[in-house]
Amino acid sequence: MKPVDILLVLVIAAIVAAAVTYIVRAKKKGVKCIGCPAAADCAKKCCSGCASQQSDSQNRV
Repeated sequence: MKPVDILLVLVIAAIVAAAVTYIVRAKKKGVKCIGCPAAADCAKKCCSGCASQQSDSQNRV
């Protein structure tokens, strides 16, 4: 393997490790929908419910 290949593998591994760390930390905090803007406050178990819940609250304002 060339040094460039090794560097590329290390960069990809670091990105994957960072993503896994982010998901594990979010799950430990109790976030149900990771990546959803209202994830911590979302009562649904699926992010599709979060989007509709947010739009409903914005329409009421």
